Amino acid sequence: MPSDQVRLLLVEDVPQVAQYVRGLLNAQTQIRLVDVIADGGQAIGQLADQRPDVIVVDALLQGRIRGMTLVKQLHESGLGIPVFVLTVPQNPVLIDPDKGVHDVLSMPFNGYDLMTKVVGLHKANTAVADRGPSRMVTVFAPKGGVGKTTIAFNLAVAASQLGAKVVLVDGSVQFADLRAFLRVPLDAPSMLDLPTDRVAEADLADVIWRDASGIDILLAPPRIEQAEMVLARDLEKTLSLLRRLYELIIVDTGVALGDLTLSLLDQADTILEVVTYDGTTIRNTIAMSETFQKIGYPLSKIQYLVNRADSAAGIDPGELSSLLGRDPEHRVRSEGPIVGPASNRGEAFVVSDPDAGVSRDLMSVAAAFAPHSIAPRRPAAAVAG
Repeated sequence: MPSDQVRLLLVEDVPQVAQYVRGLLNAQTQIRLVDVIADGGQAIGQLADQRPDVIVVDALLQGRIRGMTLVKQLHESGLGIPVFVLTVPQNPVLIDPDKGVHDVLSMPFNGYDLMTKVVGLHKANTAVADRGPSRMVTVFAPKGGVGKTTIAFNLAVAASQLGAKVVLVDGSVQFADLRAFLRVPLDAPSMLDLPTDRVAEADLADVIWRDASGIDILLAPPRIEQAEMVLARDLEKTLSLLRRLYELIIVDTGVALGDLTLSLLDQADTILEVVTYDGTTIRNTIAMSETFQKIGYPLSKIQYLVNRADSAAGIDPGELSSLLGRDPEHRVRSEGPIVGPASNRGEAFVVSDPDAGVSRDLMSVAAAFAPHSIAPRRPAAAVAG
């Protein structure tokens, strides 16, 4: 059997359906049907022997353990094997990975439909397993001037203070916002110095910039005309490797919704959208909410952070919640005397002024994303001055 062949287990009690699936798979080599189980009560006990990559369950399975009950049991087993459900139009089933339904195929179907579902589900599951337990948070704003880059940098430093292994990625490739913010020399390496075919850990080690705050940063190229040389597919490969090396990836995006930014939003586990009490910003935020819905992002993927939350500028905070359809998940107060000088020095205010209210706000946001939170490390006196 080829090593890249997908092992499929079918749980089906209708002989005609089982035979039809078997016939479809006999004509190809990508998928191997390891077994057909007619009794849902025996399915979980067979997994150790059959070692399937994907399980197909008939939603209408009869017997002591019915179809959707078995799907629930497979999900609760914690084995991590993706399941897709066979059904009929009269019995619709919703895709819901949180309930163990990773995909749905409605009868009648053909061999192409079946193969596409099985192979696609296996590839998606393998990609998740390869990337490890990392989390990617893409910090985005549909308008400039809201403090997005300042938030992204301080969020990364705060998460590092909480014990997470963090990398910060400058996804604002046209203007290299982080490079400018941190006053990084023009000759410092950027993501353009990575190979485009296959990126190894050693390649990253030569390119990653270690900031004085202690976090690692993947910088954008230093010149505007170099931005078009950064391709979404190349950055996607790099992010895949970063997921295996770091627990938390913070990405600072550009404002323009081009191919690269869309790719960064697609790959994110969480989109942290920064909004302020500004009419134009709120209007653009609502427009982006509609766009995200059309793209198909689940509501749970987007979290809102209100920056300068104590400066409502005559806008009722309740009105913002009403327009968003929910209360923003995070609020960060405005403390210009703390934030401004630190930013002008290219420093993280969560380090230079850890007891400030704005720093405590950012630490709370970081705690929501850090995989394990510890008491924040206190900065040395020389750094805090």
